[in-house]
Amino acid sequence: MTFTLIPRPDGCGLAFTGRLDADSAARCWADACRHAKAAAGPQPALLLDLGGLEALDMAGAVLLLRLEELAGQAEWRVPPGPVQAMLDRTRQALAAPAPPRPAPPLPWLAWLGHLAWVQGNGLTARLAFLGEAVVSALDTLRRPRRLRWAEILRHLDEAGLRAFPLTVLLGLLLGMILAFQSSVPMRRFGAESFIPNLVGISLLRELGPLMAAVILAGRTGSAFAAELGTMTVNEEVDALRIMGIDPMAWLVLPRVLAALLVMPVLSLLMDLAGLLGMGLVMGTLGYPAASVVAALERSLVVKDLLGGLFKGAMFGLSIGLIGCRAGLAAGRGPRAVGDAATAAVVGGIVAMVLLDGIFATLFFRLGL
Repeated sequence: MTFTLIPRPDGCGLAFTGRLDADSAARCWADACRHAKAAAGPQPALLLDLGGLEALDMAGAVLLLRLEELAGQAEWRVPPGPVQAMLDRTRQALAAPAPPRPAPPLPWLAWLGHLAWVQGNGLTARLAFLGEAVVSALDTLRRPRRLRWAEILRHLDEAGLRAFPLTVLLGLLLGMILAFQSSVPMRRFGAESFIPNLVGISLLRELGPLMAAVILAGRTGSAFAAELGTMTVNEEVDALRIMGIDPMAWLVLPRVLAALLVMPVLSLLMDLAGLLGMGLVMGTLGYPAASVVAALERSLVVKDLLGGLFKGAMFGLSIGLIGCRAGLAAGRGPRAVGDAATAAVVGGIVAMVLLDGIFATLFFRLGL
């Protein structure tokens, strides 16, 4: 881009040719502004001839409008077309009100109060969602027709049946890893025969439900949040409310009930696959299957299995509620669905660990 001076009796003119983009505007900014200041006056003494321009971007348009501002007034020679359109859009953008400045940072005491207020509102919203779910569940017991059994079966298939291969694989590997790692210290004391006792109790009481809950949180909790979050972003949930349909009974209860029902099955499958993996390792150590089964019969009781299945059901209930809550609380931006899925997975795992600690303490105090 080049610009040339056009001599005028009452001022000066600037004729621009070529492409007036950001780079060329930066090169000629100082000289063009100096000529515009020299032509400043009450009459339009500055002529801006843009007939030779091939292209104009916003940076070049800002330069031209700046020249007009420095000269006070300017006479324009602009052919109709893209150049004139870019000038008009830039002039409108500069005339628009400036965005508000960000608020200054709060003092530390006000910041603590704001944080407490935000956390309190979040806790209140979670408690309100839980109470609404309980009320809707009780109302569904009174009117079972509200429950969509086809949706429950669909979610049972997605959360349970399709997770069976992954559950079996992880359970098999978990049992093998526990058996291998337990054999290293126990071999020093000649206590390898107690590996089935250790692995069996660990799987049935703790690791089986815990790992099954991790699978459910990663696969199903995030899926619940993503699906409901997409419906929230697309305002489908609002449309259901407008039509008089309760989203809690229509969307949340089938998913929560499916998660509650499928978790004991996943926990049991994880336990069986882990015991099978442990049996394979014991076979490589020279122990026959009959001795492994006998050791399991001596060390395991029914309450170990029932306690693990009960914990798994509670894990499934919490993961389903947290996933649905994250989806319905999604925002309206482009990152809303991703944030909802992340919140569902993180919240589900944290809740699962907290519940596991509570149940471990409770079972210990009760002697279970």
